[in-house]
Amino acid sequence: MSKRVAVIGGGAAGATLVSELLARRTPRPLHLDWYTGSAHPFARGVAYGTSSERHLLNVRAAAMGLTAAKPQGFLDYAQDIDAKVAGADFLPRRLYGDYVESEVRRAIDDARLRGHVVNLVPVAVDAVVPDAGGVDIFVGEASSRVDRAVLCVGSLPPRPIPGVDPAAIAHGNYVVDPWSYLAGAQESDEPREVMLIGMGLTAVDVLLDLASLWPNARFTAISRHGHTPEVHPVKAAAPADSGAELVEEMREEPAARAWMQHIREAVGQGEDWRPVIDSLRPHTQALWHELPMEERARFLRHARWAWERARHRMPPQVAASVDALEHNGRLTRMRGRLRHVTLRPDGRLDVDLHLIDGADGMRVADLVVQTVGLNTDVQRGDHPLLRQLCDNGHVRADVLGLGLDADTTFGVLDAAGNTSTHLFAMGTLLRGLLWETTAMPEIRQQARLLADRLIS
Repeated sequence: MSKRVAVIGGGAAGATLVSELLARRTPRPLHLDWYTGSAHPFARGVAYGTSSERHLLNVRAAAMGLTAAKPQGFLDYAQDIDAKVAGADFLPRRLYGDYVESEVRRAIDDARLRGHVVNLVPVAVDAVVPDAGGVDIFVGEASSRVDRAVLCVGSLPPRPIPGVDPAAIAHGNYVVDPWSYLAGAQESDEPREVMLIGMGLTAVDVLLDLASLWPNARFTAISRHGHTPEVHPVKAAAPADSGAELVEEMREEPAARAWMQHIREAVGQGEDWRPVIDSLRPHTQALWHELPMEERARFLRHARWAWERARHRMPPQVAASVDALEHNGRLTRMRGRLRHVTLRPDGRLDVDLHLIDGADGMRVADLVVQTVGLNTDVQRGDHPLLRQLCDNGHVRADVLGLGLDADTTFGVLDAAGNTSTHLFAMGTLLRGLLWETTAMPEIRQQARLLADRLIS
C-alpha cells in the first residue's frame, strides 16, 4: 500500500516540501494531496505573489534555490532568461514566484510519470483531526484519511492593532492587510497624507509602491525605534570567519543581555558589522533552542527590533529609493506608537500618537496602512483551521505567541504536551521552536528533513 501524505498550504513553503517529497525514490508510489487553498497561482504565497517589479528579494539570487539539492536553481533559472544576471543580484520577487511555480509543476509532472499520485486540491481545509493511526482531513462534507499531514499555512491573517476604531476599518481608510490593498491600488495625482504604522520590510514595499502610484502623496512612518531596515552591501562578502568563537561565547552565557553584549564586542573588532550577523545565521536555530524561555521573552521585548533590522536587510537599490523619498520631503520618520485612530465625518482619520520624546501628537491622514509584520499568534488569530485545531486540543500555541508548539522533529504538540507522529508543521508556524524559519535557505532545509521523516 502506498503512503498517503497531505500538505496543507499553497505558498512557497508548501511548494518546497512538495518538491522535496516528490524527488525521493520510494519503494512504493507516494500518494500526495496538496491543499493549496485559494492561492492562485499556487506556490507563491503572499511574499512571491506580488506583481510589482519594485518588490525585490532581500536575499541574493545565488542563495534562493528551491530545494537543498539545487541551491543555485533560481540563479540558473534567472540566467536562462537574462545572461547578465549575477549571483549577488537582488531580483524581483515576482520572478522568484515564476521560478517556484515552474519548478513545482515540473516536479509534479515527473512524479506522475514515475507512478506517484499527486492531487492538487484548490480549496481550504475546514478541519484536521489527528489520532494514533493517521489524520482525517475535512473539506465541507467530504473527508479523507492520510498517514501524515503537514501544516504549511504561513503567517496568519493580520489583525488590527489595539486602539483602531472599527468604523475606520469599515470605511476603508485604515488598512489592516497591506497586500490586498496594494493589489487593487490605482494611479492617482491627488494629494494624500498617508501614514504607515511600522517600518520593516513590509512598510518599505508599501511605501515604494504607493509613492510611485501617487506622485503627490506624502508619507509619515512611525515605529518604536524610528528606523527602516539596515542595508545589504553592494558587493557580497563572506563572513570574515566561521563565527565559532562568538557562538561559543553565546552558548556559555545563554542570556539575551549577554548575547547582545558579545555581538557588540564582535562588531567592534571589524570594519563592517554585517559579516558578524551573517556568521551567526547557521547557528541561530541552535542558539535559540538553548535560550531559556524567560530569556526568549526578554529578547522579544528588548532586542527583537534591533535583531530583525540588522538581520532582514534591504537591497541597496531599495534603500536608495527610500532615501530619495526622505530627501525630497515625501517621507517623514517618527519614533513612537499609535494610541488611537478615529474616523472623522469627512472620511479622513484622526491619528493620536505617543512620541518617544514624551510629546503627544495628533495627525490627520487620508489613509493609514498597518505594516507591523508577521502575525503568528495562533491563540488569538482568525485562521479557521488553526482555530479548530486549537479549540479541539490537537495543537497548542507557542507560549510566546510565535506560532505552534512543536518538537525538533517538527511534530506538533497537543494541548497535553504530547508530540504527534502524524501531524507536523513547517515554516512561519515554527518561529517559537526555531526563530529563524521564514527565509528560503531555512525553509528548504526544513523541507529536506521533514520529507525524509514523512516517508521513512
